[in-house]
Amino acid sequence: MSEIEWLTEEFIQNALRNAKKDNSILIESADLFGIEMTMMTSTLREMESVLKGTKLGGLCYFTRSENPKVLMIEDLAPLGFKMANRQTGLDFNHCMLALQGLAKFHASSVWIIEKNPKLKEIYSKGMFEMDFPKDMSNFFVSGMKFLVKAAESWPELRDDCRKKIEKIADVAYDKAGIARKLDEKEFNVINHGDFWVNNMMFKVDFQLCSYTTPALDLLYFLNSSASEEVLENHRNSLIEGYVKTLSETMTRIGCKTKAPGIEYFKKILADKAIIGFVIACAGLPILKLDKSKAQGLEEMMSNKEDFHLMAYNNEAYRKVIVPRLHEWDSQGLFDK
Repeated sequence: MSEIEWLTEEFIQNALRNAKKDNSILIESADLFGIEMTMMTSTLREMESVLKGTKLGGLCYFTRSENPKVLMIEDLAPLGFKMANRQTGLDFNHCMLALQGLAKFHASSVWIIEKNPKLKEIYSKGMFEMDFPKDMSNFFVSGMKFLVKAAESWPELRDDCRKKIEKIADVAYDKAGIARKLDEKEFNVINHGDFWVNNMMFKVDFQLCSYTTPALDLLYFLNSSASEEVLENHRNSLIEGYVKTLSETMTRIGCKTKAPGIEYFKKILADKAIIGFVIACAGLPILKLDKSKAQGLEEMMSNKEDFHLMAYNNEAYRKVIVPRLHEWDSQGLFDK
């Protein structure tokens, strides 16, 4: 089965028997497992080969496509990698490292798509995709509604801003879906799709990879993982660092496509800001929760009001989201 001594059939069977929760219904309905298996066993390895020396993810030791499905991935902890603090957000240096790594991931994805255009179909779904499972879209739609409810008791949020958010809550997810929709006339990459502080080094969670605008990954990361100090003072520097690495890498590995310049990226990030808004309003409150109060996937995907209102009324979340809401309002995002 494997050259790794401990990876035996008995080990796998024990692991399966000891599994206490099963999210397979959600995963299989979205074909998330199949997407991750293809990425981990094939696409990612080719992307790493052209980058020569850049590791984009852990090794895939073993896969099984029949039920119960299995994907065994290298643990990167022994190599010195560890989780950052998701509550405080990443500082400038770590954000820059993350975005430079993302730029290499995106650059190598351009190269492999040029080599094998059929991969566009394999990675055609992902975050905010219109045909995604109802459970996943409901997470974001419900999250917007919980935000509106919680904001009723936030005196620091301007009343006119709150009313605009209430009006857009029901359609924000669909607007994000339109913003991330593939446009072949634009610059596109394979997005990681779930690029936040707990997924740095791309070591896990390749389930949401999708071929579309790089604004998806960039807005997801900036609105979920960067500290407030970094967002307020260094956002442009981070984008410039990403674009520089993207351009240099695409040139070095021989991409036929030319990387767009900084002004292009500033424009698409502004045009598609609704993606960042939805991430900050639905996903960020969960990320800001104290670990002692954090829940599993099943709890997060539920509509349990007590859990979600606890997350939205968390002081750490309110402190960061209210200034962002006012800023988005001043930019006219809620009037579009």
